[in-house]
Amino acid sequence: MGLFSNIFSKKEKNKPEVKERTPLSIKVGDIITYDLRDFEVVGKITYRDGNYEWFGYQLLEGNDTVWLSAEMDDELELGIYKKIQLPVSTPYPKQLTYENKTYYLEEEGTARVLGEGRSANVNGSESHYAEYAVEGENNSISLESWGTEIEASIGYPIESYEIKILAGSI
Repeated sequence: MGLFSNIFSKKEKNKPEVKERTPLSIKVGDIITYDLRDFEVVGKITYRDGNYEWFGYQLLEGNDTVWLSAEMDDELELGIYKKIQLPVSTPYPKQLTYENKTYYLEEEGTARVLGEGRSANVNGSESHYAEYAVEGENNSISLESWGTEIEASIGYPIESYEIKILAGSI
């Protein structure tokens, strides 16, 4: 082995390996394929209520924005949410009506949040949240307070096999 073998040999440089992503380890910049569409993760919110933690990922494809929620309760729970216009004030009501369906309050609390990417503006704040559901149906309505504004989203559960995650960074 001489000079030429040193020059032409393919040495592996110490490249850090890209860690496999799971729905609980998605990062801003990753690509999520869902429903035959590729979405870029442009924002991430980590919610913490006591010792419980869950994630909201802001997904963008063209002008279309949806949110992917991910939490590990007894098992992995995923959902796709889209913002809706629903006039709500605090205190949150026990029931909501949207598109002629009545949704009932299932869960309510306050979470500390960490925001990244487009969601960096909420970093360090608290959000008063609530989850509403219709008995016998899969969709739900989520409310979150951000300062004086209350955002409403409607969503439905999905299975982990319905999404593919392509890491956009290490």
